[in-house]
Amino acid sequence: MVIKSVELETVAGITSTLPVNELPEVAFAGKSNVGKSSMLNALINRKSLARTSSTPGKTQTINYYNVNKELYLVDLPGYGYAKVSQSTKEKWGKMIERYFKKSPTLKAVFLLIDIRHEPGQNDIDMYNWICETGFTPVIIATKLDKITRSQVQKQTALIRRTLGAKDSVIIPFSSLNKQGVEEIWAEIEKILQSDIE
Repeated sequence: MVIKSVELETVAGITSTLPVNELPEVAFAGKSNVGKSSMLNALINRKSLARTSSTPGKTQTINYYNVNKELYLVDLPGYGYAKVSQSTKEKWGKMIERYFKKSPTLKAVFLLIDIRHEPGQNDIDMYNWICETGFTPVIIATKLDKITRSQVQKQTALIRRTLGAKDSVIIPFSSLNKQGVEEIWAEIEKILQSDIE
């Protein structure tokens, strides 16, 4: 995918009405500190369009990035952040649920998991939840540069086993050296193409 233009078009908060888009949407979910903003910046080849922060839980809205006026990359609020109140977590959960159920042009959901660790209960719940809404999540195993090459297979197998993700594609990814960017775009293009057919 050659990125010609990217625009943060819509920011939807807890009380916002979600936009009705005609272009296809691809959503990204993940734990608060999994590196979602860095991954999105690597994907759209911009340094800081998606705001990265040393404080997890920065994304508290659903952010719609219009790419090439062809599709939306949709950044969902991070989950599992301890310093957020229970009521806020529940509101985020309802917002994400509303998005999954009410976005007619949502074509795929990517779930980000830190490759260094076994997925936690939050990750397992999110994986199952995405499956229940009718999608098979594509898993992006982030922070690849933090482990050795010999560990990659073992860690991706651990993620697959813990999530019960036998049908999911797993893409090891590093925002540092951009490894995995092409594979993610190939997956997105494949999904959009199959939708046209």
